Amino acid sequence: MGGTVRGTKPARERTTAGAEGDVVVFLIGMRVNRLTAPHRWLPVFTAMPRMLRELSRDKGSGLLAHVLLTGSPRTYYVVQYWESEEKLYAYASDSGKLHRPAWAAFNRHARKGGSAVGIWHETYVVPAGSYESIYFGMPPFGLAEAHGAVPLGAHGDTGRERFARGVPRPARDAAEGAPAAGEKEQAPAEGPSRSAE
Repeated sequence: MGGTVRGTKPARERTTAGAEGDVVVFLIGMRVNRLTAPHRWLPVFTAMPRMLRELSRDKGSGLLAHVLLTGSPRTYYVVQYWESEEKLYAYASDSGKLHRPAWAAFNRHARKGGSAVGIWHETYVVPAGSYESIYFGMPPFGLAEAHGAVPLGAHGDTGRERFARGVPRPARDAAEGAPAAGEKEQAPAEGPSRSAE
């Protein structure tokens, strides 16, 4: 992608993710239900960083980027961006990778009635035209880390324009009073204080 920015330095301009087409987002996490049972939840807690290292070393795995987050002192999760749904499920089902043994161990524990730790995941395949992003004063993060960051104008100056790049949404545009195809929406002045973003 021409003009794509990757790196760790905050961008001095407004950018958007350089994603094209569908985007695959996978959220996976755990909740410590019994703090007094670290022998049950610590293996789950340490399994994910090992899997992320394995995926990061294999450039063909399909994992584009990830962000580790915490929701509370008991809840931890990862937002992952994948090249495709097929690559995500190929990794999950590969018996030669770390995920399968970790999943089997968790299931063995759960069948014995273990509830010291809970796990969850959600998978989203977001079609083109159903996502948009903006970043200011940030290094490439999230979707922009996964797909590279491009100058904001490259994909549209407003959120509506960035949505309109993908799948045509005439019913939504008509209901919202969007400008007709080919017309330019009046954009507010440049700068980080645009509250509509």
